[in-house]
Amino acid sequence: MNSLASRLNQAQPYALGLFRIVVGLLFLCHGAASLFGVLGGAGGSGATLPSGTWPGWYAAVIQLVAGALVLVGLGTRGAAFIASGSMAYAYFDVHQPQALFPLQNSGEGAAMFCWAFLLLVFTGSGALGLDGLFGARGATAAGAGERSEEKPSAVTA
Repeated sequence: MNSLASRLNQAQPYALGLFRIVVGLLFLCHGAASLFGVLGGAGGSGATLPSGTWPGWYAAVIQLVAGALVLVGLGTRGAAFIASGSMAYAYFDVHQPQALFPLQNSGEGAAMFCWAFLLLVFTGSGALGLDGLFGARGATAAGAGERSEEKPSAVTA
């Protein structure tokens, strides 16, 4: 049993990275559908949302941009925080007034996106993301700079 747990722990960053990619892609598709009329369009109507309409058009922009950032793993925590908040707003403003539970008010998607993005806020991007690439480069440069500035101190007796 320990070897299984060990193998699963080793695969965890990759599983998290794949989770992030799928959630980001699905979110990006919602934004693209609403803004560009692709993939069935806004609400499956084939149409686009009128530019600047509140809150739908702004939500679609957040879906497109935050979805793309989460998909590639760049600024994942910040993008996921904004995406989670937008889905919480969507749930409580659009769905929850119709009925209490998500199954009754068709809010399952908003609730699941909200919690999935909130998870990514706390876990980060996992493997296969640009956050790790740029974070590793920045940490190396910062660490090298700190070491070069250290000066030996004089020892007094």
